[in-house]
Amino acid sequence: MHFLKISLQYLLRLLFRVELKGMEHYEAAGERVLIVANHVSLLDGLLLAVFLPDRVSFAIDTQWAKKFSVILKLVSVFPMDGDNPLSMKALIRNLQAGNKVVIFPEGRITVTGALMKIYPGPGLVAERSGATILPLRIAGAQYSKLSYLNNKYHSRLFPKITLTICPPQVIKAPEHLSVAKKREYGANALYHIMTDMMFETSHYDKTLLQAIISAATTHGWNRVVVEDMKRTPLTYRSLLMRSFILAKVLSGLTEKNENVGVLLPNAVANIVTVLALQTSGRVPAMLNFSIGVNGVISACETAALKNVITSRAFIAAAELESVIEELKQHVSIHYLEDLAAEISTVDKLRGLWQAHRPRATIAALSGELLPVDRAVILFTSGSEGEPKGVVLSHRNIVANTAQIAARIDFGPGDTVLNVLPMFHSFGLTGGTFLPLLSGMKTFLYPSPLHYKIIPDVVYNTKATVLFGTNTFLAGYAKHAHPYDFYNLRYVIAGAEKLRDETRNIWMHKFGVRILEGYGVTETSPVLSVNTPIEYREGSVGRLLPRIEYQLEPVAGVEEGGRLHVKGPNVMLGYYFHERPATLAPPSTLFGDGWHDTGDIVKVDDGFIHIVGRAKRFAKIGGEMVSLAAVEEVACQLWPEAISAVITVLDEKKGEKLALLTTQHDAKRSALVNFIRANGIAEINIPRQVFTAESIPLLASGKIDFNGVKQVIEELMAQ
Repeated sequence: MHFLKISLQYLLRLLFRVELKGMEHYEAAGERVLIVANHVSLLDGLLLAVFLPDRVSFAIDTQWAKKFSVILKLVSVFPMDGDNPLSMKALIRNLQAGNKVVIFPEGRITVTGALMKIYPGPGLVAERSGATILPLRIAGAQYSKLSYLNNKYHSRLFPKITLTICPPQVIKAPEHLSVAKKREYGANALYHIMTDMMFETSHYDKTLLQAIISAATTHGWNRVVVEDMKRTPLTYRSLLMRSFILAKVLSGLTEKNENVGVLLPNAVANIVTVLALQTSGRVPAMLNFSIGVNGVISACETAALKNVITSRAFIAAAELESVIEELKQHVSIHYLEDLAAEISTVDKLRGLWQAHRPRATIAALSGELLPVDRAVILFTSGSEGEPKGVVLSHRNIVANTAQIAARIDFGPGDTVLNVLPMFHSFGLTGGTFLPLLSGMKTFLYPSPLHYKIIPDVVYNTKATVLFGTNTFLAGYAKHAHPYDFYNLRYVIAGAEKLRDETRNIWMHKFGVRILEGYGVTETSPVLSVNTPIEYREGSVGRLLPRIEYQLEPVAGVEEGGRLHVKGPNVMLGYYFHERPATLAPPSTLFGDGWHDTGDIVKVDDGFIHIVGRAKRFAKIGGEMVSLAAVEEVACQLWPEAISAVITVLDEKKGEKLALLTTQHDAKRSALVNFIRANGIAEINIPRQVFTAESIPLLASGKIDFNGVKQVIEELMAQ
């Protein structure tokens, strides 16, 4: 038997270059160990039987035990029958006797490429037996001909396979829980152990360019990954080729490590420019062209920009000529059309050659670029004050895409329609880099405001994934044909609260459940998201893997607190306007590396519920009032309208509430009657109610509260 095991090891190493990592964790786990592994191919059982050092036991389904009886002679087998509790008890006794047992908690080979549902049995076995959980990641076998993913992945005959053993962990359910609750607790705990394992073994400590090259190697260099309204699809190879060609031109116009402005719409040219700047060792600063000339100039000053890349066609289409004329007084403007005219045939041939040796090209052009170096500069929305520069590292963005992918089964079979601007973190990470690093195709659309057109774009591109805000998703639902979204697998909402009306119309009209998430620019941006496996309506989901949190008590708020977070996706720091291009690392009362989100939340069974922004609470008559809660009341009364609440000065009470709504016949008396009829405290009644044709919005779809304040002040003056 030993000779057979050694022979199989040699053969598998020869064919699949099998690598075993983390043996120190195997040895540290002790004797009573439940080894839990993801299940990606028909090879998995053989790999573990051959490469694990001891003669471990396998707990597998009775039917599979019959099919693979020859292979299973290498190991002890516990045929598991889900309907027979005696088999579970026998497994527990075996573990208690000090043995090591392997189990695949998913109960089947994945057909998505990601983790599937985790059965409660393994968690309960670990908890009752007192066994140590030893997570083991099988990576690479999903690309073999022996997986169930040949139609999704770039499969090959003998892909490299890595077996990674992660640190041992223990599941211990609280004693007061019932048996049923302990089963649920064990399943949830095991699921999070497995998703943490998927994230930690995802090799996220890379630059964005290194991550793109890895994705291209995995999914195929000729896979189409990006397209825009020009309908010229680019593969990984052609995308990098264009980036390398442009990088050569930009190197002659800018300096190494310089922050360079990017003023472009959602188009292929935008992502090519971003990658070209990174390739040449520059840092792209994504400028928000929707905030007016003063906002753009302020951002340029904050990041100490000397050069801005844009496009003549875009400037003309967006009618930004006046913005550019004023901007020219502060920075040098470079048009992509002019840069393209400088590119010779020799440059193009050089770019083609470089695209076939991308690692060497990047090393030559960008030097010793590290994952912790600056990757991109974004700017906060400015919805409540002066925008700040948010500096994200390569590691921040790559880690965040890996955190998302550990929880949701995105893959090469998906097409993302990205309508969110790339100067917004949701559009940059979720809509652009997540697909690029996951082998998905991205279709870039220039504006999220085309409510009548975008549903048809979803239909014609056969999009399976759509990111949006409540405002945008409500607009699409209003104008879409019931069949426009037939192919959507995931619709993920963020940036603002998802209204019940929006959630319901998507479910009833299109049969699509919106998954609400939460994030901030400073965390690259996603912190939490509901998933098909873990979903709770009204929440923004559970925190993603390896994100720690602390709640700071807030006076007057009984449930919850101010959310502080820490994790690999938390920014390098801020640029402040008064200290241009000077990095201020994140730090809060909980220490360095922590970020204060400014949001007040409560946590229920691990699910995050947003109570409101700390800045969006008013103190009236000595009591704390949530402006978001008042807006929610107005939304219940006038569900078809958009309403926003701000505070204005009050001579008697210091502050008073003023509401602006698009409900044309809105009366304060109707709001008073509604609040009283529903038993809501009268302190939530706005002192003044104003109507307007529209509510000022930011490009992300969030309400522009600075704009709302200006409108209300003008109406009050009248």
